Amino acid sequence: MRPTRIDPTSSCAYVGEPMRISLSDYERDATAVLEPMVHGYYAGGAEDEATLRWNREAFGRVRLLPRVLRGVGERTTATTVLGTTIRTPVMVAPMAFQRMAHPEGELATVRGAGRAGTVMVTSTLATTPLEEIAEAATEPLWFQLYVYRDRGATRELVERAAAAGYQALVLTVDTPVLGSREREARGGFRVPDTLPLQEGPSSLARYAHRHLDPDLTWDDVVWLRSVTSLPVVVKGVVHPDDARLAVEAGAAGIVVSNHGGRQLDGAVATLDALPGVAAGAAMAGGAEIYLDGGVRRGVDVLRALALGARAVLVGRPILWGLALEGDQGVERVLEILTSEFSRALALCGLRSPQEAMQEGAGLLGPTPSPPSAHRPPFPGAGGSS
Repeated sequence: MRPTRIDPTSSCAYVGEPMRISLSDYERDATAVLEPMVHGYYAGGAEDEATLRWNREAFGRVRLLPRVLRGVGERTTATTVLGTTIRTPVMVAPMAFQRMAHPEGELATVRGAGRAGTVMVTSTLATTPLEEIAEAATEPLWFQLYVYRDRGATRELVERAAAAGYQALVLTVDTPVLGSREREARGGFRVPDTLPLQEGPSSLARYAHRHLDPDLTWDDVVWLRSVTSLPVVVKGVVHPDDARLAVEAGAAGIVVSNHGGRQLDGAVATLDALPGVAAGAAMAGGAEIYLDGGVRRGVDVLRALALGARAVLVGRPILWGLALEGDQGVERVLEILTSEFSRALALCGLRSPQEAMQEGAGLLGPTPSPPSAHRPPFPGAGGSS
């Protein structure tokens, strides 16, 4: 692909709109406009929300070591995922119940993602039928899936996604039971009865108990591959051994994810787990590695690529943009991350995501020791090593 020249003078805010030049500005303003119950559902994590905090804090521990005088006037942010070209290594994570944020919900999100030139992953718990989302899409779609107790219902969803033109399945594997989301409980969260849900009842706990199968094994990944020709991406892996097993089961990709800090509180931050997952996958022959959790700046995208990811997924910031500006807000959030990423590339002497991945550990400077003597649970999984 021909490199494109990025305009560093482009405006970071719409004329006449509140000054929103970073994702934190979108979060601030969305917090003020969303109903407290809805905001608590979107923003909250499990129990004490330690893992939710650690996801973000992990990026601050990774120092970069820039190179200079390397001719970065022409550069591109484009990359490929599962063989498909996208304009930015930032994809839209699967998020449930988007019509709580905006009346158009997933339809607005898919339009914004399309204009930004990237993949959107549609949630099983969407508030818009997956076929309608596909009709509105202008860029590739992936479909997030749970393997239900009822394998027939699972297979039906897979067949619907394939028929609608989705290009991959993203199998969530970190939810044998639902995490204890205390902020949601204190806020009295329930899905409004007025929302048209694709799947699931108003109570998430009831939905999880009824549908989610706590007895899943890697054999179920093999089964899923047997009933579809779509590539399967396994989402929710943080252990190197699970990364190896995912590849052995036929996964085309792995999302290093702890469900946005919403499942096991105390789980390792995804950025800390990333190098170990990449190494574990490589031992079994390799798969594309993606990361979610805590990405809030373009430089975070660069850090993730240096540590072994091919692309990242963002969730909550998309919801903040959606709540404030609909499809334009989604597009704007993705534009901000992509512009920041392009600038970070230039300032590190790089011209593309591919160069960042090739540079790898060469981009990383000395990492400060944490305040305690604790170390990450896996050798080579980041942190202070």
